[in-house]
Amino acid sequence: MDEKNKVVKDASYFCKLSFEDTLTGLQTRLGGLSNTEALNRQREYGLNTIHKRNVNPLLIFLRQFKDNPLIIVLAVATLISFFLGQQISSYYIFALIFISVFLGMWNEYAAERTIDNLLKKISPTAVVMRNDEHLEIPVSQLTVGDIVILSEGSIIPADLRIIESKDMEVNESPLTGESKTVFKIANAVDLKSNNLTEMSNIAFMGTSVESGSARGVVINIAKQTEFGKIAKSALYVKPETDFEKGLTKFGQLLVKVILILTTAIFLINALLGHKLLDSLIFSLAIAVGLTPELLPVIVTVSLSHGAGKLAKKKVVAKQLIAIENLGNMDVLCTDKTGTLTEGNIEVVDYIDAEGHKNPQVLIAGLRCNTAIIHHKVAGNAIDVSIWHYAIKNHIHLTANVSKVDEESFDYTRKAMFSVIAKEGKYSLIVKGAPQAILDWCVDDRQRKELAEKFSKLNQDGLRIVAIAEKEINKKEDYSWDDVKDLRFLGYLSFLDIPKTSAKEALMKLNKLNISIKVITGDNEIIAQKVCKEVGMNVAGVLTGPQMDKLTDEDLRKKVEQANLFTRVSPTQKLKIIQTLRDIGHTVGFMGDGINDIPALRSADVGISVNTAIDVAKDAAAIVLLRKSLDVIADGIMEGRRTFNNTIKYILMGTSSNFGNMFSAAGASFLLPFLPMTPVQILLTNGLYDLSQLSIPTDNVDHESLIRPRHWNINFIRNYMIFFGPISSVYDFLTFGVMIYIFHAQNALFQTGWFIESMATEILVVFVIRTSRSPFFLSKPSKWLLGTCVGIVLVSLLLPFSPLAGTLGLVTPPPLYFFILIILVSTYLILVEFMKHIFLRKYTL
Repeated sequence: MDEKNKVVKDASYFCKLSFEDTLTGLQTRLGGLSNTEALNRQREYGLNTIHKRNVNPLLIFLRQFKDNPLIIVLAVATLISFFLGQQISSYYIFALIFISVFLGMWNEYAAERTIDNLLKKISPTAVVMRNDEHLEIPVSQLTVGDIVILSEGSIIPADLRIIESKDMEVNESPLTGESKTVFKIANAVDLKSNNLTEMSNIAFMGTSVESGSARGVVINIAKQTEFGKIAKSALYVKPETDFEKGLTKFGQLLVKVILILTTAIFLINALLGHKLLDSLIFSLAIAVGLTPELLPVIVTVSLSHGAGKLAKKKVVAKQLIAIENLGNMDVLCTDKTGTLTEGNIEVVDYIDAEGHKNPQVLIAGLRCNTAIIHHKVAGNAIDVSIWHYAIKNHIHLTANVSKVDEESFDYTRKAMFSVIAKEGKYSLIVKGAPQAILDWCVDDRQRKELAEKFSKLNQDGLRIVAIAEKEINKKEDYSWDDVKDLRFLGYLSFLDIPKTSAKEALMKLNKLNISIKVITGDNEIIAQKVCKEVGMNVAGVLTGPQMDKLTDEDLRKKVEQANLFTRVSPTQKLKIIQTLRDIGHTVGFMGDGINDIPALRSADVGISVNTAIDVAKDAAAIVLLRKSLDVIADGIMEGRRTFNNTIKYILMGTSSNFGNMFSAAGASFLLPFLPMTPVQILLTNGLYDLSQLSIPTDNVDHESLIRPRHWNINFIRNYMIFFGPISSVYDFLTFGVMIYIFHAQNALFQTGWFIESMATEILVVFVIRTSRSPFFLSKPSKWLLGTCVGIVLVSLLLPFSPLAGTLGLVTPPPLYFFILIILVSTYLILVEFMKHIFLRKYTL
């Protein structure tokens, strides 16, 4: 259902109201709407969507003309020709234009549908109260009056009036441009202006929760939100990728060649006394013949073909171009949890300060915990695992203890704290990394003994989370300044089993020349043990504290050498990614937490998982439905396969196709008639394009997949200059055969060259598609083989068909076909020989 544009009230109106008055005004309650109320409001206000992806066939059809304006010029010239009496040829040209446009439209439409279906697999969700129960629903189903529960990492799904806040800080930079986080409160605010930055009790759609948690009631959805109002009047322009920049440079090269050649052909033909309209249509037909109009289709089909294959392997590309970026990657940075390990962190033990198993340590871990409990437990891995263990073992919290304050996990301090109240007494509980907790404890002797014990447990592969506490006085607000003079309470030990498939996946990535760098907040002892168990050779270790002491130049050297980074903060994680990119690497980063956001956005390829927090999925270009290194390897292969098949089409077009068009231009100056009619040129171009539609399915040689390849316009230009003349030489040999052996005039000459042109430019595909020599050592896909051979057969049979007369074709003499076999065979042998020489001199 479309958004109804029904305005409730502006956000500033709700700022001034108490949250009780807000709930009353919106006719809702803390327990949320009933299902019936929610359904009725969805009918009234519409769905909570701003940009709805509509795959519009008409717009896609019109885009074909926008992407190739030469077709419009040719169509206009043909229309003039039609009115001047050349109806038959005009019909054919119009038919060929329509077929070309339809093929482009159909393939682009199919690709759009593919990405549309993939995005549905990673649709964002929100946790709401409905019928006094926690429910997780698609964000699009939110409506005015819904009670939304927010936690660290949530992307705020609509404009909300905060009704309860626990130290929630929000990043409003997507809306206001301000990088500083904003504290949100539940109290009414007396506004001095309608500036969004003053609305401290409103959480705006599109912003994200940096820390803390809150509840809010939806006051506006979709285009009525502040974010929606901006989105209606502004478009976000995505930066071009290297792949897109390469396509642009290639297009600019083509435009220069086409403009120069087309203008020259038209002027010289006109000066030679040919009819102006015939000269114009002929020169435009040459221009269309030179234009690889299927290039956008080949790229789109290749990417959508790859996206479809990856989707079956649980990998979703949010944008098709992300697949190609994945193929260019040569360094992958990742955490160990869920990639090198199973990712199912389990509680092994809970030991008190005296060394005994004590449930009170686990209870403390539950109280100092930010996980949210509804139909499933959501939060960071450690907090979730503690709750899972408690639920599984029927361990419950008593009702006479309440949490009065909480500070979420601080990645710099490597700890979090909660303040609890019981029977009028208050306690501060702190949970975090052992070293951090021990530094806040008062007993120095105990600290040393425990440090040695924790080191031994780490060597056994156990992850340790320490807990300490102290009694504290009641106060309005608690801060990290209160975290001192603690009494060590105990520790929880966790185990994350190394993944059995990790070793094979690492070997697979190594064969693809991908360097793996593990970045973790864990200490080096645990990290090195895990790396060793999965067969990863640790070339160098760099810790967070060590990074802080390095100069920029030393950091560059260390980051290049090391492949294990431990005890790093989010800022250091970002620094590692940026340094690798500065060195010249194409960097992929895999993350799923709030601390991973800067690195995900900075990397060339951001990769997350469907179970990640909202902001991580939003920042990533690739989302995995299953967190695993082997599916990333599959993605890299698809990216490289797409790039290679795209380059194949370009190299084929810049060799024989360009050579044939140059020959047509040259022959038009020397012959008293056109070497091919405009219809025949367009037919040649159209049939060739049909034969190449199967390129996205083609096999790619293994040696072309083992390392990333990048655009090299100089290589493509050299290829054009090197192989184009070879094709032209054989065209002029054909001209000689037709004139001196068969004494051919218009129709026979044009037929002879049409057949030779089709045979050479299509069959040479099998030579050019591979760097292997001889070419038959590389096996093409059955689809490419079928379309190429099939189109060549069609070209051979056309002169014998009922269409021959209207196409200006006649039946060649038998001797012609014998000569054709010799010409085509020697051409393929010569191109094979020259390919060997060319590839020794130039590399892509």
